[in-house]
Amino acid sequence: MTKSTTADSTKQAWGGRAAGYAAIRDYAAIGDGRAVALVARDGAIDWLCTPDLDSPSVFGALLDADRGGSFELRPSVPYRVERHYRPGTNVLETTFHTQDGVVRVVDAMTLAGPGLGPFRELARRVEGLTGEVRLRWRIEPRFGYAQAETRIERRLGVPVATSGASALAVQCWNADESATDQDAIGGSVELRAGESALIALSIAHQEPLVFSSREQVEARIDATARGWAGWSAGRDYDGPWRDAVIRSALALKLLVHAPSGAVAAAATTSLPEEVGGERNWDYRFCWVRDSAFTLRAFLGLGCAADARAYFWWLMQASQLTHPRLRVLYRLDGGAQAPERTLPLHGYRASRPVRIGNGAAGQLQLDTYGELLQTAWLYAVSGHGIDADIAGRLAEMADLVCRIWRQPDAGIWEVRSEPRHFTQSRMMCWVALDRACDLARRGVIPDRHAGRWLGEARSIQEFVETRCFSQEKGSYVRHPGSDEPDASLLLGVLLAYGDPGSDRWAGTIDAIRRELGNGPFLHRYTGEDGLTGSEGAFLTCSFWLAEALARSGRVDEAIQLMDQLVGLANDVGLYAEEIEPASGAFLGNFPQGLSHLALISAALAVTEAMAE
Repeated sequence: MTKSTTADSTKQAWGGRAAGYAAIRDYAAIGDGRAVALVARDGAIDWLCTPDLDSPSVFGALLDADRGGSFELRPSVPYRVERHYRPGTNVLETTFHTQDGVVRVVDAMTLAGPGLGPFRELARRVEGLTGEVRLRWRIEPRFGYAQAETRIERRLGVPVATSGASALAVQCWNADESATDQDAIGGSVELRAGESALIALSIAHQEPLVFSSREQVEARIDATARGWAGWSAGRDYDGPWRDAVIRSALALKLLVHAPSGAVAAAATTSLPEEVGGERNWDYRFCWVRDSAFTLRAFLGLGCAADARAYFWWLMQASQLTHPRLRVLYRLDGGAQAPERTLPLHGYRASRPVRIGNGAAGQLQLDTYGELLQTAWLYAVSGHGIDADIAGRLAEMADLVCRIWRQPDAGIWEVRSEPRHFTQSRMMCWVALDRACDLARRGVIPDRHAGRWLGEARSIQEFVETRCFSQEKGSYVRHPGSDEPDASLLLGVLLAYGDPGSDRWAGTIDAIRRELGNGPFLHRYTGEDGLTGSEGAFLTCSFWLAEALARSGRVDEAIQLMDQLVGLANDVGLYAEEIEPASGAFLGNFPQGLSHLALISAALAVTEAMAE
């Protein structure tokens, strides 16, 4: 195994932007448990939604470089960039090297502490390290996805941008403010070695703004770093690729909506799966599809409080639509996510720019397997499930017995006609198998367990007789097809059948052969109702590594994991997809499922190595 380098810094010349857009790979993320900001290698914050991760943007240059708004902070002369997170934290340090000297920018969204503080606070501390460096800064707030009217005025001498019930104050110390107009607030910073400056954004929504002293902001930055470091130090993982696992855990924490315990799939909307294409989706929701991976990660890393909060959020959200599940829920637990488009340019002209997600109303049968697996993991780890929830889980198993024969949209949320996807049927089997086990353990009522067992056998007969190609020696995407589908790997991960069987060996090999390109896997090759193409799906590559480990091919799993860990960007983050030829990131960022799949694969390989 090679040593993980995801926490290492990388020094390089800044490669500039294409038509005003930084590469997705060039972003880092900071956050506070409610909102997430994306910081480019050139120091620009191009994405921030407030008051919450799924709220409208105030900085949206990520989706419209001309009109979206951003917070720029960079040297006024050419530079090289070196950056990393402070070890074990989500506090970012970017070091700019110029011919005249070196400065470091420390970026944090501060965590709430004792005493009165801002509703949201984005703090940027600039530290002179050597020589003398001049930087320029410019803040262009554009509320409401750049659709809402924004006013800039002064309150007690402090520039304040307002729009409706939202406000943003700019306080700066040793960073000269030279311009305030109707569109922006800007100035310059000139530092010698040993000097520092500070710019802090205090953000409010439906409450008063809080102005702070420099000492208070500085203290919150340092306390935030200590808070993150303390949290990561408590993680229970000392296996291979520890740096990557802990960074993935920290990335996951950025996506946890602290008030509810929900976990967003990603921090962004409409970053394209193909630049210039239409596969641009809003991922700022919580997918039931991700639930079992989320709970396994929390439990496997010793995040008991996060596991409990997430599980009970999921139980509360799903109660609203019981016994049926929605594909996804809002972070506040709501079930509605109407999809619409925004009049924005789109990342590098990738349109439409969507908010909301029409997949919410699809039938995806796999979600029932994931939810019952989540409940099973929660119960067998020693957590209690009350009688009301237990009854609802039993009723959900009853529902699976009634609906598993229906065609659905599948895990990949195709927008073509529904089909009898093999992976959906496997997950229905998982749902009933876990329900039967929970009934045997006395966790849920067992009065219908006989029916669950019978229907599970019927599902297995369907899969084994109609969804397996004798000619290919592999399970296929759906009956009548000869196409592979990377989601079939979830059958190995969730113990559908014997992972060491010839059928699974043939399926794993077929997926690698027909969907693979080195360490990369595409999801599928068939028609899905959309135009264009997409990149390789990083989650699938981690699923493959885990499937190899669970089927006894541990050396292959280790080799693949070594390759995959090296595909992260310079601060250890992953997007949804990657373009194999160039290594460019595609899709929303940072992508929770990519990091969840990394954690799950690392845990599985570690377990397999110990056997």
